[in-house]
Amino acid sequence: MLRWTVIFVILAIVAAVFGFGGIAAGAASIAKILFFIFLVLFVISLFMGRKSI
Repeated sequence: MLRWTVIFVILAIVAAVFGFGGIAAGAASIAKILFFIFLVLFVISLFMGRKSI
């Protein structure tokens, strides 16, 4: 999931450099959503791992 976030951030940067503002904004928002989903899943996995011990 974090790999996809990095891919969308790079896509947003490249699109912004070439002047495609709409595509850059869309890719940046997708990257932001994926990053927050990654964080939530990471925190959940940390708590679930500690409960099983």
